[in-house]
Formats: sequence, structure tokens, C-alpha cells
Amino acid sequence: MAKHTETGKRGEAIAAEFLTQKGWRLVEYNYRAGRGEVDIIAWAHDKLLVFVEVKTRSGDGFGGPEDAVNLRKQDRLARTAGRYMEQIGYDWEIRFDIVAIILRDDKVLEIRHIEDAFF
Repeated sequence: MAKHTETGKRGEAIAAEFLTQKGWRLVEYNYRAGRGEVDIIAWAHDKLLVFVEVKTRSGDGFGGPEDAVNLRKQDRLARTAGRYMEQIGYDWEIRFDIVAIILRDDKVLEIRHIEDAFF
């Protein structure tokens, strides 16, 4: 497995644990529809479905990890979220969050949870 893939998978596991500790109920990991993927889908509370993009970096020399969620990525996430909502018959409140993680030598230096990151 490529180093960046390992870093990404490690970040997703860290984010899942982080959100679970906040009391969130995680319902999907790496949900795919068409060309899109949502890293984590979770209920933040009974009526708020949150689509979470996890970005992990081994440093922040090129800006924060969240800076990688550009307009094209946001659009793809929104379309994928729409498919998921159709699939489960849900049309209520949603939100898009980003969990940005910085690792160094496999140690977590920083976790930033950006709520309502776009749209």
C-alpha cells in the first residue's frame, strides 16, 4: 500500500474514533456512489446527518489538510450525499464537515473539526 494511502486510512480511523468520542453514531465508512466517495457518514444527533470528509497530512507545509477540499471535491461530495439520501429515503437536515488531521511519525499533532465546512 502506498504511503499516502496508509496515511489516509490512518486518518480515517482517527477521525472515526474522534467523532465516536463526541457521541456521534457512525453509519457508513467510505460510502461510494458513481465516482464519488464520502469518508464517514454519521448522525451527530437524532436529526442531523453529517457527511464527513477526512483529510490527513504528515505536515502542513502546503497549507492545512482542509485546503484540499476544493469546489470540485465539494460538488462530488454533494452529489454522493444526494445518492445516499435517496437510497435511505432521507430528506431532512444535513451538514458537510471536514476533519483535518496532521500526523508526524504516526503521532497525532493536531485534529481540526470544521463543522458546516461548505454549502
